[in-house]
Amino acid sequence: MKKVPASCDADAGDRNKGDDREVFSGRAWRLVKFGAPADSIELQQMTWPEPVPGQVLIRVRTAGAGYPDVMMAAGHFPLLGNPPFGLGEEAAGEVVAVPSGSRFSVGDQVTGITGFLDGWGGYAEYTYLREESTIKIPARMTTEQASGFPIAFRTAYAGLVDRAPLEAGQVLLVLGAAGSSGGAAVQLGKALGATVIAVAGSQEKLDFCRLHGADHGVNHRTEDLPARVGELTGGRGADVIFDPVGGATALTALQAIARDGRMVLIGLASGEPVALNSMDMLLRNYSAVGVLATPGSAAEEALVWDRLADLADRGAISTPVGHVYDFLDVPEMIARQLAPTAGKSVVRITVE
Repeated sequence: MKKVPASCDADAGDRNKGDDREVFSGRAWRLVKFGAPADSIELQQMTWPEPVPGQVLIRVRTAGAGYPDVMMAAGHFPLLGNPPFGLGEEAAGEVVAVPSGSRFSVGDQVTGITGFLDGWGGYAEYTYLREESTIKIPARMTTEQASGFPIAFRTAYAGLVDRAPLEAGQVLLVLGAAGSSGGAAVQLGKALGATVIAVAGSQEKLDFCRLHGADHGVNHRTEDLPARVGELTGGRGADVIFDPVGGATALTALQAIARDGRMVLIGLASGEPVALNSMDMLLRNYSAVGVLATPGSAAEEALVWDRLADLADRGAISTPVGHVYDFLDVPEMIARQLAPTAGKSVVRITVE
């Protein structure tokens, strides 16, 4: 990695002709075509000009991973066009450049959502973070925890606070509870005062969920999910179902939703969405809401991130880190997100 004058780089020189801005040079994993990760992702030499307003440029320490990487590589992520582009939605590291008027300074240790929608991913030695979705790393967090914090907890907040408000004393049923989004929902649900029932596919994953705050666990492969939730809730069911899985598991879980319950549609890790039945929704009086955690106004975003950072500072929420991969293992790591181990997968980009 090195920092070079803009005039030393041909592409950057064309973009910045006539100015004296610096560009930062390093390696980045880029998707060059849709397909299997081993065949479609390449490690390339890149340059990053100094950031424009709305961005901060960081030297990446660690980057958070997840199922969306699989969707991007396969060409199934709805918000992106055709390759080439960078992969990795979130990253943590040291600020190396800021635009005029930024609330951050060079040297700040931060975590945030990358500019992946503009082609800049986190699996790189440098990346841009969206300033409105960036915070200083809370004191209690390791760098690995920090890099896996933004996407999962911002999504969980959008679902459990903004879209289908979860109230203290209610029951939250979390599908895929040992995964990235599910693990964040377990912790945020507890912080909001709910009783949390974690759903996963193995005893190892359920033990992981209990370690990170779940009150109860249900193995959807070996137990009768609706019956078990009924037992745990005195026959009432779950007030909110957090669903990053979709498919048959989500459809089965709907049998355990309470009257006036809400299903929060986060994703489809199973490969297909839940098949909602409008007549069933009418007769049993429940609703379903879709969640895409896109930024609101700057003021609204600031309030969300301040609250999440405060919860993290107090130790109420923390990224449940699973496997930590090396930078050179990114293609293998993405392939493994089809059947990840428990916890948030993280990539260590630089070693101090």
